[in-house]
Amino acid sequence: MSGVVAGFTVIFVIIAIGYILGRRGTLGAEGESVLGRLVFFVATPALLFDSLASSDLSVIFSPTLAVAAATALTVGALYMVVAKLWLHRSLPELTIGALSSSYVNSANLGIPIAVFVLGDASFVAPLLLFQIIAYSPIALTILDVTTLRRGASRLDTITAPFKNPIVVAGAAGLLIALLGWTPPEALMQPFRLIGGASVPGALLAFGISLYGVRVLEKGTSPRRDVALASVLKIVVQPVLAYVMARYLLGLGGHELFAIVVVATLPTAQNVFVYASRYGVGTVMARDTAFVTTLAAIPGIALVSGLLAG
Repeated sequence: MSGVVAGFTVIFVIIAIGYILGRRGTLGAEGESVLGRLVFFVATPALLFDSLASSDLSVIFSPTLAVAAATALTVGALYMVVAKLWLHRSLPELTIGALSSSYVNSANLGIPIAVFVLGDASFVAPLLLFQIIAYSPIALTILDVTTLRRGASRLDTITAPFKNPIVVAGAAGLLIALLGWTPPEALMQPFRLIGGASVPGALLAFGISLYGVRVLEKGTSPRRDVALASVLKIVVQPVLAYVMARYLLGLGGHELFAIVVVATLPTAQNVFVYASRYGVGTVMARDTAFVTTLAAIPGIALVSGLLAG
């Protein structure tokens, strides 16, 4: 349990600092927007490029990857179907909702939890790479195409995904990894330094967004959307991960425990950054990230009690 608390302490402290910055107005009225754009257009692409260019892609082909990909896509699709039939949301809103229900906080929270609770950060690597290589590009492509201004040409629609900095940076990093080329350290160091601002920047922007608002406030927050996404993220995704790992892949012991813990991680703050960038579902993404982060603490503790050892 101490490992769970230690991992979550990091994220709560940085969010609290962001909240204080918002309360004091240190970054001005547009601080959240500017910081979010910096994370989306500069820091996150740099982080993805550095991470993929220097990664060992052999870690992708593992049971963790199979479970991570299957559960994320299944839960995301389930959200879209239910929210479409029940809540009648638009495709961009459904996309943000799907991410909120299945996009795991694999970096800024996943790595500390993997270290403190699982004893090995490599358990989160396949999930991190899957979200970088496949899940983000799929979701961002949908958002790029569905949020284009009216009257956009067919060329704009086709080329929109290829202008997205996160997709471009991820593709470039993956290409370098596939080629087996090791770029000079002097070339990679700037990307590493700038990429280091991605995680704290996203958390600070999230913290700033919390000032002056009430999470799940009636009339402002889409509570049904948040409830649906939160239940899918904290309950359905871990259960699905357990069933698939235990009964389809025949896994057990510490490997099964690790897969379920990773699936129980909360919604990533990156989803809020994406929502802010496209101007859709921001409140829903913010509230879901907040609710699932709180719910993940007892959730991971429960998983540890049932499966650890």
